[in-house]
Amino acid sequence: MLLGLPDVRVEAVERDQDRMTVTVSTPWQLMGCPDCGVVAPSRGRRRRVLHDVPHGDARARLVWRQRLWRCPEAACPRGTFVEQVPDLVAPRASITARAVAWTIGQLRRQHATIAGLARRLGVSWWALWRAVRPELERLADDESRFGGVTSLGVDEHIWHHGDRRTKGPKELTGMVDLTRDDQGRVHARLLDLVPGRSKKAYADWLTARGQEFRRGVEVAALDPFGGYKSAIDDQLEDATAVLDAFHVVKLGTAVVDEVRRRVQQTTTGHRGRSGDPLLGIQTILRAGAENLTEKQQARLTRAINAHEAHEEVFVAWQCAQQLRAAYRQQDLTEGRALAEKVLATFHSCPIPEVARLGRTLRRWREAFLAYFDTGRSSNGPTEAMNGIIELARRLARGYRNRDNYRLRMLLAGGGLTP
Repeated sequence: MLLGLPDVRVEAVERDQDRMTVTVSTPWQLMGCPDCGVVAPSRGRRRRVLHDVPHGDARARLVWRQRLWRCPEAACPRGTFVEQVPDLVAPRASITARAVAWTIGQLRRQHATIAGLARRLGVSWWALWRAVRPELERLADDESRFGGVTSLGVDEHIWHHGDRRTKGPKELTGMVDLTRDDQGRVHARLLDLVPGRSKKAYADWLTARGQEFRRGVEVAALDPFGGYKSAIDDQLEDATAVLDAFHVVKLGTAVVDEVRRRVQQTTTGHRGRSGDPLLGIQTILRAGAENLTEKQQARLTRAINAHEAHEEVFVAWQCAQQLRAAYRQQDLTEGRALAEKVLATFHSCPIPEVARLGRTLRRWREAFLAYFDTGRSSNGPTEAMNGIIELARRLARGYRNRDNYRLRMLLAGGGLTP
């Protein structure tokens, strides 16, 4: 019962302040030679010390009295051999199977690190990682974890800031499962990380998943990057591409900042300085109109009225608010109507920055409006997954090996679970 293994019995338990030692063995059994099958006589036992899951603050050691046999067949090359209990420990390993499972659970759910867990087990970093990595690779190679994906998100992130010549591309493209459950909730899972940020990187990954996977994807969310859109058009012909709402609103906010800076430079001849009306409202211009207090609204009005040229900034802010309001509508039909109004008017606005935004949205018209046709599908959970990745990378103080990085991020992001 102590180990949870029916074929392993506990002979003794010794405990001091810092360590617990458990002596275990297996019952006698008739054993034949693995090569020739001849019944082999016993050669006694040997003591094999294993590292096990810590017991409270104390490190745990298993002393396995492992059986040995000798093949009596003179022509057999086997000679002597020892018993193996894979559920207890892998051949030639020094860390028990349940300690490996415990380590993976701590890495997945408790944001632990290999270095910290290695200290608890009393082993080196390399010893623990050599035990954990094969299990993670086995899980990563299991294609069943890609089953049932109907909604797919894609985004890029920077995994290192070192020299490209030694560590390879800085950008990685991440694919995230955004499939909703029966209650309509998204439980995002990181499916994979591939080098590069390009159409080829995304398209090659989709090709490798097979036709059945691609046929099952109904919605593909993305940020406004043409490379990813081209890959979706080529590989996911039956899927609906959805432009991420967060990035669209961000584009509108960026337009307001650009107009404010241009008007500031035109009217004063310099960048914003303390006391300049437009500099004083830069944070207000980034907020939603419904969130402004009376004091903030008064500051906004004073700053706009300070100079007639500031009217451009106010118009750009109203355009950004209109774009934002389309996503805030409770009724998707009303939201789509506002979005179509944005598409019909922004491109002809006399403010060049707003007109440029309008032309961009018109190029992405179908993906922009698809948000209102797919039940508010969004790439937001993909951005949240990037936050989990950043946390895991900070805890480890960076990574030098991209393969190790991929396995750890897949584990942290839930991608190794079907």
